Parts: sequence; C-alpha cells; structure tokens
Amino acid sequence: MKRFSSFLLWIFLPWVSLTSCITSEDYSATRRGDFEALWHIIDEHYCFFDYKQKEYGLDWNEVYDRYSAQINDTLSRRALFQILGNMCNELRDGHVNLWSAADIVRYADWYEAYPTNYSDSLERITLGRSRDHRLTGTMKYRMLRNNIGYLRCPTFDTTIGEGNLHEIVGYFATADGLIIDIRSNGGGKLTTAADLASIFVNSPTVVGYMTHKTGKGHNAFATPQAITLRPSNSLRWQKPVVVLTNRRTYSAANTFALYLKSLPNVTLIGDRTGGGSGMPFSSELPGGWGVRFSAAPLLGRDMEHTEFGIDPDVKVSITSADYRRGVDTILERAIDHLAAKAGRP
Repeated sequence: MKRFSSFLLWIFLPWVSLTSCITSEDYSATRRGDFEALWHIIDEHYCFFDYKQKEYGLDWNEVYDRYSAQINDTLSRRALFQILGNMCNELRDGHVNLWSAADIVRYADWYEAYPTNYSDSLERITLGRSRDHRLTGTMKYRMLRNNIGYLRCPTFDTTIGEGNLHEIVGYFATADGLIIDIRSNGGGKLTTAADLASIFVNSPTVVGYMTHKTGKGHNAFATPQAITLRPSNSLRWQKPVVVLTNRRTYSAANTFALYLKSLPNVTLIGDRTGGGSGMPFSSELPGGWGVRFSAAPLLGRDMEHTEFGIDPDVKVSITSADYRRGVDTILERAIDHLAAKAGRP
C-alpha cells in the first residue's frame, strides 16, 4: 500500500469534511423549510455553477425564484419531492441525487440520450465460453486475434491483489497490445482503479489534480493538489494500451480513464465517459430526505473538469447493423489500432 500513500492522503481525507447535516437547527421541518435547506445546501457546496452557466446559462438565483413560487403548505410530501427533484435536475447533473424511502431523483439524460455502445451479447461473443477465458475476481481476460490481449473490467467494487496483477500481466507477456474494456463500469473503489492503473507507470506520475470548496461562494476553492500515481511493485505493462469507454463509464471508472489518458502509450476509444469522479458530498433535509452530489472536483493534467465526462481519443459508435451482425465496432477498431502499432496487417 505504500505506493498509494500520497494518493490516499489527498483522496480520502477530504471525505471527512464532505458531509453536512442541515436539519431543523437551520430550517424547520416544513415544505418551505425543506425547499430552503435544499437550495442553500446546493448553493453553498455544489462545485460546478460556473461550468453550468457557461454550458447552458444556468442561473441558480433564477431557479430559486421559479421554484420558490411553487412551495406552499398544502403540498403533499410526494408533490414536494417531485418539485425538489425537478429543481435538482435544473443542474443537468447525473451525479446529483435526492432520495427518500420511496424514490431517488436522478438526471439520466446524460447517458439515456446517447447510444449504449455495449451489450452483454457482444461481450459473450468476445469472451466465448468459460473455458475460453480466465477469471480473476470480477475481471475476465483472454487473447484475441492479431495477438492482442483483452481484459474486461465491469466494476471496481472488488480489490485487485498484487498476485492478480502479476498473473494478468504475465499471461499477456507475449501480446503486442492490451485492450482494457471499462464500458458500463459504474465505478467502485478508487483504490482498485489506482491498483490497476499502477501497472502502466514505471515511476511516480502526476495524472490529475483535485480541489475542494473552502467557503460558501461559488468560486471558493482550494489550490488544486496533484494526484500522483505510483508504480506497481508487481510486473508492469510496457506496450501500447487501448481503453474502451462509453456513457456508462463513471465514478471510479471515469477516474481510471483519466489516469490512463494522461499516459503516453494509451489511447481511449469509444464514447465520452459518464464522469462523476469528484468526491461525494451528502446532507440531510429537515424532513429526513437526503441529497448527494460531487463536491471535490477532479481535474485533468491541463486543469480541465472531468466531472461530466472524458472524451475519447478516437470516437466510435456501434451501429444498429453491427449489433444485428454481432460485431463490436468499438472493440474491432481497438484491435486494428493496436495491430497497426505492432506492424501487423
């Protein structure tokens, strides 16, 4: 774990301060109290107002005026929840959630409005039967045509041990290139993402920056601090890599994509990721509902925001015709890309 000491210090210590309880001490447990609490929680802690204003003209004060006019004491709890959820969705942020015992508000247009670019049936064609691929934890891997290795990583929920990494790299030792498929990977443990990424660097490498709010103002941020990825103590991969992404690649998987995109021998192919790398902030409304959103922005090496996704180096989509034919267009492009780098036809 020593190689992650500086990474963990920066990633996890802010977690302690990214929790708030704005309850009846500040606002009453009424319809108006829940509305005021939610608007102010977001106003004081949300990190992306400037980005949203530039993107589509968001005016959070105008949002207050418009939704405040809808609040009255005759509203049912269900109606209030719907109104507050609509207000949250004004942020157009899939990582802002309002939840109750009955439902969770989520903004899904950021991925539902786009092609999936992945399917279980295509994955089964790629991996073959169980005897055709290896399995370690949740990761499946095998050799593909043109001497290209393929590693399917559907989640970062489980830990990857040094022994697992050693076996994976050793298995692909004779391959000319490696494809890491994190499409529809919803995230998991940041440490697991860092563990896997660590086999692709030979020395401590700055892969991004993180900052956090220092006050209630929309622009009150700390100076961004570097995130340094340290090399694995196990075998390391030295050849070209392609990472496959889609709109459902988010959270820790989005972070993994950021780490590898910053490395010189890595190419991202597919669609824009779903984002969501910032550390979560959570709070509670007077009436008991909870709210959660990203509140410690993760920035790329050029200080660009990654919260709303990372663009691939090569954008490719799977067509309807290819789905019907059982062809994974994105994977095929990755194989051809790596084969060309290896000088294969």
